Amino acid sequence: MNGRILWPLGLAALLGVALAAMAPAAAPPSPVKADAAHPVVVELFQSQGCSSCPPANANLNAIAGRPDVLALSFSITYWDYLGWKDTFAQKAFTDRQKTYAAGPLGSQVATPEMVVNGRFDLVGQDQAEVEASLRRAGAPGGPAVRVEPGRVSIAAGPAPGRAADVWLVRYDPRVQNVPIARGENEGRTLPHRNIVRQLVRLGGWNGAAASFILTPPRDPAWRTAVLVQAPGGGPILGAGRR
Repeated sequence: MNGRILWPLGLAALLGVALAAMAPAAAPPSPVKADAAHPVVVELFQSQGCSSCPPANANLNAIAGRPDVLALSFSITYWDYLGWKDTFAQKAFTDRQKTYAAGPLGSQVATPEMVVNGRFDLVGQDQAEVEASLRRAGAPGGPAVRVEPGRVSIAAGPAPGRAADVWLVRYDPRVQNVPIARGENEGRTLPHRNIVRQLVRLGGWNGAAASFILTPPRDPAWRTAVLVQAPGGGPILGAGRR
């Protein structure tokens, strides 16, 4: 016994409960299908010094070229102390993962971790699970984001209670083969793709149409993405890239 008192129900109430139990559950709404203009945003938090990360890294590499997916590889810093300093890691990327952990996602700070549209996470080591997560997520469904040379334009649309964050992400789409000399992956050469090299908050978005100036990337090979995201590590509302 759990200490709760269960009062007897009348016949009508019992019949209503029975009918409700027999009724089929309402199907959840189907996600809006992602496309090149409204991609699913997949962020992988990983480290070259983490022995569990190569499978997740390979799965991100496999979807990095899809037009309906914006796949981003964030190298974090907290594995560096184990003998190998990640060649792409930045504190800003570690801070982003910590923001997710402290926000609505409520995830743990661990690698590997894939975050999909800022709404849910998975380890990312299982290819079938990654594919299922893309189907489950669909497009972010928020404002259209158009990235042009020197400017990003965000359409008007419903906004969260507080101004959303507008993030500039610069990433390298080229495959980078990194030989690991020390640490848990010593002796391995790990291929990386869509490596995030710069993360900058451009400003806020309150639901009105807005635009921001973009400076050229430091490396002309880098690609530019812009994310509109609910504050405090909330869901991604819109995304665009060039």
